[in-house]
Amino acid sequence: MGGGGRPAFAIGDPRPVVWERLSRLFTVDMGIDLGTCNTLVAVRGQGIVLNEPSVVAVKKGTNQVLKNGQAVGWVAKEMLGKTPGSITAVRPLKDGVISDFEITEAMLNYFITKVTGRMRWVGPRVVISIPSGITAVEKRAVFDSADRAGASRTYLLEEPIAAAIGAGLPFAEPTASMIVDIGGGTTEVAIMSLADIATCQSVRVAGDDMDEAIISHMKRTYNLMIGEQTAERIKIEIGSAAPTGEETSMEVRGRDMISGLPRKTVITSEEVREALQEPVNAIIDTVTSTLEKAEPELAADLVENGIMLAGGGSLLRGLGIVLQKATGLEVRMADDPLTCVARGTAIYLENIEDWKQTLENDMDL
Repeated sequence: MGGGGRPAFAIGDPRPVVWERLSRLFTVDMGIDLGTCNTLVAVRGQGIVLNEPSVVAVKKGTNQVLKNGQAVGWVAKEMLGKTPGSITAVRPLKDGVISDFEITEAMLNYFITKVTGRMRWVGPRVVISIPSGITAVEKRAVFDSADRAGASRTYLLEEPIAAAIGAGLPFAEPTASMIVDIGGGTTEVAIMSLADIATCQSVRVAGDDMDEAIISHMKRTYNLMIGEQTAERIKIEIGSAAPTGEETSMEVRGRDMISGLPRKTVITSEEVREALQEPVNAIIDTVTSTLEKAEPELAADLVENGIMLAGGGSLLRGLGIVLQKATGLEVRMADDPLTCVARGTAIYLENIEDWKQTLENDMDL
């Protein structure tokens, strides 16, 4: 048997086609946006059915997931930075790729089981979005994790394509479309035409780096240690890439680095904006360098079509203003940018019989 309950057939044997058709009667097809911060699952014909943090709680020093796999997602995220000595809350993906194989497998198995139920005769066919710049070894890790988690067949779809589809861009038409997808671990910048990527760059600078920049600022300026969740809250509530109106402030609590005691302070939106300049500039540089590589005719199309923003990181206030100033192009925000990639995998699933030959699958490596 192959992974996920798939029988092994000899080359030239006609039975795989029959098996594939029969198996569709007993399982579901699902698209997975396997993100550094959140994992979203879309089921063919139903849309997005799951959206949970990519966090798993394990026993410290082991890969053993707590509570028979129940401490995954929202439950585990609540534990970040608050666990006792015997428990560790882990994010098994870093910079958009798998950093811990066993924990990622446990997390995928939990999510797949939550969507399909424990009793399934055949594992689901799965389309997983991946950063465009990952290596063959990193792709193999995604295939192996999905296979061991119960998928009967796994296909990989590059995130810029999934984001473009989810954002409603005419990426299959003979005109240029540009997507800037800012996730938790990576920023994907791509120019597409005729259902393929014309030029693309993937940089491992995104929402997590913005949080780290805020943490570093609090250490450097206030000698105050804060956690990931506090940094994210600061970014969401008062963070910006450009002035967007009245400046605001926020009370921040953490641990004093000198005394070791709990302490609070007040920070302003202006200083948070200054702290975010480095990751924001890295994203802008990636966008401009991608534009510089575009063919003249594609560049000409973008004067009219502009740039589409997607991903949770794109919600940073003023980012569109900064990008528009740097490129001279119109910058628009996708509807519900947080779910663009997952919705794109769902739409791809609806057309998988026509398009699956263009996808990289687990038989290719």
